[in-house]
Amino acid sequence: MLAFTDAVGRCPLIAILRGVKPHEVVEIGSALVDEGFAIIEVPLNSPDPMASIRVLTTALGDVALIGAGTVLRESQMDQVEQAGGKLIVMPHADGNIVRLARQRGLFTLPGFATPTEAFAMLEAGADGLKLFPAEANPPPVLKAMRAVLPKETPIFPVGSITPDNMQPYLNAGANGFGLGSALYKPGASVGQVREAARRFLDALRGTRSI
Repeated sequence: MLAFTDAVGRCPLIAILRGVKPHEVVEIGSALVDEGFAIIEVPLNSPDPMASIRVLTTALGDVALIGAGTVLRESQMDQVEQAGGKLIVMPHADGNIVRLARQRGLFTLPGFATPTEAFAMLEAGADGLKLFPAEANPPPVLKAMRAVLPKETPIFPVGSITPDNMQPYLNAGANGFGLGSALYKPGASVGQVREAARRFLDALRGTRSI
């Protein structure tokens, strides 16, 4: 299993495949891994997400960290674990999910929008923090929170991230990003996903070393 820190070290971009279907997810995931991605998230409001997580884990679990997004309840985390997923990504700050996931050896990336939420999630044992929605938390907000949060805390803005707006967040202290519709939209071809992935990676290489 690829550890969270190792995956982020390889590539700090999280591919969010919202709306992907099980019959296409392995081909899309393989293309992303070929381009250099190391973390893939299937949001639970996608069609049959557990099936997608299961086949992704079987095909790519040795070379990428596979998990679920939009995890709202402990029962959903149970299902993700049973499907082989190792990363639990949440839009909100739920310490119970974080603590239980940590006990089971799963990695967590809970959402936060305030310092209070951030510190609570770190106290619960989160592996990193998801700044969400990024649209409502622009770089100056992240910079202000970075001044009080532990320097070693990985922070990933998520929401309307594009190759063109990563630099200000990196300057403010972001460690990586969750990439949604600018990387993958339902119905996108493998070629389109590859092209989008390369744009993000080229932009990232232009701002920092990966």
